[in-house]
Amino acid sequence: MSWILSAIAALVSWSLFFTVKFKENANPLIRPLSLLIGLLSSAVFLFQIIGRFAVVIPAGEVGVMESLGQVGQKTLSPGIYFINPFTDIITYSTRLQDIKETVDTTSKEGLGFKMDVSLQYRLDPTKAGEVFQKIGSPEQQKEIITSRFRSLIRQITANYPLTDIYGEKRAIIAQNLGESMATQLQPLGFIVEEALLRNIILPDNIQAAIQAKVATEQESQKIDLEIQKAKKEAERKIIEARGTANAQKILSEGLTDKIIQLKTIEATEKLGQSPNSKIIILGGGQKTLPLMLTDDK
Repeated sequence: MSWILSAIAALVSWSLFFTVKFKENANPLIRPLSLLIGLLSSAVFLFQIIGRFAVVIPAGEVGVMESLGQVGQKTLSPGIYFINPFTDIITYSTRLQDIKETVDTTSKEGLGFKMDVSLQYRLDPTKAGEVFQKIGSPEQQKEIITSRFRSLIRQITANYPLTDIYGEKRAIIAQNLGESMATQLQPLGFIVEEALLRNIILPDNIQAAIQAKVATEQESQKIDLEIQKAKKEAERKIIEARGTANAQKILSEGLTDKIIQLKTIEATEKLGQSPNSKIIILGGGQKTLPLMLTDDK
């Protein structure tokens, strides 16, 4: 403990300062130096003693008390506390932590690739004492969590084909990874917020094969689309032809002699009212259409 060393240094310095005063052949620099050291060590001792009696837990952290090898069950939330000077306070962050890793793993087919993944988690404030006893410092916590994270990634990706990992089941894999990590870390005193698959890095040969497959599928889809378009155009023409045939059939069935004669008379009347010079010769029979002659004919 540093405050004990400061106390010893202060006692030695002050003792030397008062002892040298009664010695005749003492070095004249000893007293000033011992006085200076005594004042500094005393100031440090007082500052440390005050700090030993009062401790401040900042926002976003919690504290765990350790006194003579015994860990307190109560977790100190942010605030100021007056404690026993023989008690040590170990602080832990309760803020959201983010572990980023690039992991070498394999798919169900045994194909190797890399994944950029992230794990977002935080400490359960109520279990800070257990974390201190079971794991230790924040650095040790991160090592244990990272090891389990890497292991679970390899276990999960080995159950899926490569096309599913970088394709449609990517979100499902991330969800399974987060749930598995939550199951493992909750007993240790941590809360998992989310696991993220940021990027999948494929070898060049696999990436080239995938791109070729995608190009083939796109070309096949294009051909299918053209075939469907041609079929629809053919069906449209058939429907149009049927409509025209039906219309002609209906027209021919409804076109009687009386209708033709009536239409002829209407057309003749319109021609007679025209200002152009002409000669109209009416036919002698009912089925004979009138003849129109102009002056130049």
